[in-house]
Amino acid sequence: MNTLFPLETFLPEGFKYYEDFLTVEEEKLLCRIISTLELKPLIFQGFEAKRKIAGFGVEYHFNSRSISAGNQIPEKFDFLLNKVSKISGISSADLAKMLITEYPPGSVINWHRDGPPFETIIGISLLSDCIFKMRPYDKKINHGRQLLTSL
Repeated sequence: MNTLFPLETFLPEGFKYYEDFLTVEEEKLLCRIISTLELKPLIFQGFEAKRKIAGFGVEYHFNSRSISAGNQIPEKFDFLLNKVSKISGISSADLAKMLITEYPPGSVINWHRDGPPFETIIGISLLSDCIFKMRPYDKKINHGRQLLTSL
């Protein structure tokens, strides 16, 4: 079949996508669990971001760029950690950080680089789809938008 655009999805090196990673029931369970948590506004570089968070495991401190021990990841998330462990090859005991973030409708996440001490980042979107816009990170090179990838 002739198409204007390629049908296959291009994924950047190291990026993996798992469609329907969670069942509908697992997503509902996670939403129920998250609804019991106290989400607090994220303060980033002295400013309140337009999102709320709850963090478990190691804590990353943006201002000092350091990590410290945080609250243990609650056992009620064990089913999720085990599922993530199976697809990632990382033991659930080595999944060091869990950050739950609630974004209000229409919110934008500006360009950023995830915390340097974390080698592998695993993201799970609940209740709606999300679009990732990624580009290579190299302080010495300004790639601008020329190498932008949207997923």
